[in-house]
Amino acid sequence: MAAENDTQVREFIFLGFSGLPSHPAFLFVVFLAAYLAILMGNLMIVILVLVDSCLHSPMYFFLSHLSCLDICVSTVVVPKILVNFLRQQNTILYEECLAQAFFLIGFSGCEPALMAVMAYDRYAAICRPLHYSLLMSKRVCIHLASATWVWGFLDSAVHAALASQLSFCGVNQIPHIFCDVPPLLQIACSDTRINKLATHITSIFVGLFPFLFIIISYVCILFSILQIRSQGGRRKAFSTCASHLTIVILCLGNAFLNYNKPSAGYSLEIDTLVSAMFCIVTPMLNPLIYSLRNKEVKGAFTKVLNRRTD
Repeated sequence: MAAENDTQVREFIFLGFSGLPSHPAFLFVVFLAAYLAILMGNLMIVILVLVDSCLHSPMYFFLSHLSCLDICVSTVVVPKILVNFLRQQNTILYEECLAQAFFLIGFSGCEPALMAVMAYDRYAAICRPLHYSLLMSKRVCIHLASATWVWGFLDSAVHAALASQLSFCGVNQIPHIFCDVPPLLQIACSDTRINKLATHITSIFVGLFPFLFIIISYVCILFSILQIRSQGGRRKAFSTCASHLTIVILCLGNAFLNYNKPSAGYSLEIDTLVSAMFCIVTPMLNPLIYSLRNKEVKGAFTKVLNRRTD
């Protein structure tokens, strides 16, 4: 077994909340409220896309997948945090830790690819409007959405397989609030060069390539918008991209902070704050950004409320 060395590690202890003065009961209420907000907000988006015919378009189809990913990312992390607050014991079993890291990396790895697909959808809608129905047909959308999920979990399988080979020599204190590959590499006593090399290589494919694709797509979109003569047409084109751009900056920015922390001069409290933003704040804000800025989503929500009151 990979967890066995001179001293077997059966469980890990999270240190992320150890430096915070707040009472566990207060933190439990805060995290529970945030988790419920994540579930309600993102489930609302998924249900609206399913039941309202006005939202049966590629953009909202991919938005529903983003909402599913937000629910999954927070569900992998937050329930365990809540249980630990109730137990007042920040521990996790070795097998649970590997499973948490696997699913967290998988769901998180899907998001940049999905953002790139959503950018391509906006490119096709604005730059290739006459071919949009062909470029973003139902079959194409299903294939693209499926590919993003496969993309993320291929990355996760590589990291989980390599992490399962690590030895910890009895060291079981993780300076984090959940299990992930970088914190595990910090406390491992075995050779981690292959793990770090894999992290650098996969970050290029999972993070950098989608990011560059998004940049190229929006450069093309910007040129197309500037060629629109009417001010109203430009404003409408910009508004269709504003929500997606906001979420791209929020999600990829938080992911970059979470996975590219400096090795020195980075306190445990700041690390905990960044991690909380990654798994809680971002998934909570995404549905708000789309619902507050999007007339079609607000209209669909109003119709659903009117049906229930009739």
